[in-house]
Amino acid sequence: MSQGVRTRPEGSGQPLSEAYDTALLDLDGVVYAGGSAIAHAVDSLAVARSGGMRLAYVTNNALRTPDAVAGHLTELGIPAGADDVITSAQAVARLISEQVPAGARVLVVGGEGLRVALRERGLVPVESADDDPAAVVQGYGGPDLPWGRFAEASYAVRRGVPWFASNTDLTIPSGRGIAPGNGAAVEVVRIATGAEPQVAGKPLPPMHRETILRTGAERPLVVGDRLDTDIEGAFNGGVDSLLVLTGVTDGAQLLAAPPHHRPTYVDADLRGLLTGQPEITREGDGFRCGGWTATAGAERLELAGDGEALDGLRALCAAAWTAAGDGSCVLDGEKALARLGL
Repeated sequence: MSQGVRTRPEGSGQPLSEAYDTALLDLDGVVYAGGSAIAHAVDSLAVARSGGMRLAYVTNNALRTPDAVAGHLTELGIPAGADDVITSAQAVARLISEQVPAGARVLVVGGEGLRVALRERGLVPVESADDDPAAVVQGYGGPDLPWGRFAEASYAVRRGVPWFASNTDLTIPSGRGIAPGNGAAVEVVRIATGAEPQVAGKPLPPMHRETILRTGAERPLVVGDRLDTDIEGAFNGGVDSLLVLTGVTDGAQLLAAPPHHRPTYVDADLRGLLTGQPEITREGDGFRCGGWTATAGAERLELAGDGEALDGLRALCAAAWTAAGDGSCVLDGEKALARLGL
């Protein structure tokens, strides 16, 4: 993928599952929501896999081990092994291992996923700032993580011990709504110490590097629902991306996306892996996709025509992103999106 400014989603004459050798799939909002598979995910992934595409599941959640994540996927009807799962815990453990001696102690503020990843890299998880740790690492530890864990991290960090974080997502979805994520926990230690951690997870390069090292992907496609982690991570890694609209990103956010948040492709759900993608063509002052033509007016985005709603959204993206250039589109797209039911 070119790192120039993207001004429209791309087309593809091949199904994406044939154009790319590996799908790097985000989990929550893409494959499942809460404890249930998202509509069409199980069947779409089965077809992509049977056609030869490798499926890798990439998550910023450092709480669960790859074995646990693979077990959950298999229960949902998506066969997976631990080798198919890449977590931010693994990425941060590698980052730490490159900066501390083999066998070093690491103070853990988080769950079992972090401890397993550290041991995989030959490091020793410890619980106290008094255990002479060579590093401190924070990862999501679930809703019952004791407050005292943040104090232990703060004591060590204030002494000058290097501090690492698996990721800094401020929120995490739960069955009851949106809950504080690891980024919120990192803020607690940041406020107490004034320090800044080294961060491994999406959208930063250590996570992309970990994913490529573990999958061996040569033509990877990042598939996600979040612009600020999945799509930005693909941009930072210089690879193509597919945004699916089954998670947190809505049409207005997509139209306003700055260059590093603009996906290569846009589709409704994981069925988009199994199809080509329509071309968007310039038509006068506007952009045409399917039966729709979108233009950028002085104050708002305009949409004419009819047809598939997704084609209208793709055309609107082209008009909005072209008008915005290397910034964010500020034109009103509410009426145009309402025509599409988005």
